[in-house]
Amino acid sequence: MFKLGLIINPIAGIGGSVALKGSDGEGIAEQAVALGATAKANQRACLALEILRPYQDKITVYCADHLMGENMAKSLGFTTEVIYQTNDPEHTTAADTENMVEALLALNVDMLLFAGGDGTARNVCKIVGDTFPVLGIPAGCKIHSGVYAVTPKAAGRVVEMMITNQLVTLTEADVMDIDESLFREGIVKAKRYGEMQIPAELRYVQAVKSGGKELDELVLQDIAAHVINKMDDELFVIGSGSTTAFLMEELALDNTLLGVDLVQEQSLLASDITESQLWQAIELANKDKKSVKLVITLIGGQGHIFGRGNQQLSPRVIRAIGIDNIFIIATKAKLTALSSRPLIADTGDSELDIALSGYLPVITGYNDQVLYPVASPQ
Repeated sequence: MFKLGLIINPIAGIGGSVALKGSDGEGIAEQAVALGATAKANQRACLALEILRPYQDKITVYCADHLMGENMAKSLGFTTEVIYQTNDPEHTTAADTENMVEALLALNVDMLLFAGGDGTARNVCKIVGDTFPVLGIPAGCKIHSGVYAVTPKAAGRVVEMMITNQLVTLTEADVMDIDESLFREGIVKAKRYGEMQIPAELRYVQAVKSGGKELDELVLQDIAAHVINKMDDELFVIGSGSTTAFLMEELALDNTLLGVDLVQEQSLLASDITESQLWQAIELANKDKKSVKLVITLIGGQGHIFGRGNQQLSPRVIRAIGIDNIFIIATKAKLTALSSRPLIADTGDSELDIALSGYLPVITGYNDQVLYPVASPQ
């Protein structure tokens, strides 16, 4: 019987859609809920566990109570043993995650699957060491660590390989996190907190997020010039990232490096907006019979264009804008660094992910585009 440890951080990523940049910090989760955010970590975990349903007779899931794992595992029909009780199931804490890992240590599970972000990875790393292999289901706003699968379904695929006795090499991967208080001010300051043992399946496990300032500014200037030349009276939604930040610099506009801004007629309309604010702006533009364009870039080293750090770009927002109105911008060096891996659209809506799949144009210079593959979560 395969002994699968499961930890779900129920509030992971809850601040993403309302521009709070995460869930770490006292009162942030409550603030996010007050702004209309909904928790999606259990939904992300479900995508991973769905892959394992054909092997239910071979798996026992060891988890914490209620939203930290019990509800999801039982709803999918897995044999479930609750080995940790939270003090307040409605308001779980980092201590609950750490206590749950402590409980798993005594059982010597075959694998720990956990859903969260970099903060959750830090909590797990603090306790687990190299006792048993772990793998993260990406559910947070910040996914800089190399211990996460590229998508929730990919996490399920890796565990499936282990259950079906396929050869899975183990390796060490870094746990990274950034200061969310600085993150909310647009400052990225990452720090290594340790390493954990993970399955080394490169198709399914992400690289540590690339960082650093783009050196070839001439290429970025060309990309920015191409996009600026396309701007008239349409509403432009500018996504997060250093490449889009350079575009805003060329427009001489303030930029939210880690958020979403609105630009029209090369003027800044709104900064660091929430999903609901963005939806209202799109509805207003449609009422005025103006089209909406979306400018996004990819996460360096990982290739995600949706689902990481831009939860404001929800499925309904993307559909309202339209796939044909999406500008993906990136240097050829950034694409080459992906080593032929596809870009990933992980919107949380499988039908939309499939619609986004295929070959999409990526603006790599002035009047210079390449067709690059986009894949849905596996």
